[in-house]
Amino acid sequence: MPEYEFVDVYVPRGVSRKEATRLLTDHAEYGHWELDRLSLLRDGSRRVRLRRRIIRQLRATW
Repeated sequence: MPEYEFVDVYVPRGVSRKEATRLLTDHAEYGHWELDRLSLLRDGSRRVRLRRRIIRQLRATW
């Protein structure tokens, strides 16, 4: 079963949808994050949870 690490990103209500999309796209392209959950809060702000897979390397034995 894959393991993931998570990061929460808060996007304030004054940020446009286009700017929020650009922010999340940058996280996806450069940090290898993917969208896990997006919550739209009552005040218009967004709480975004991103995840990326943890790749464990096995030790080489000689």
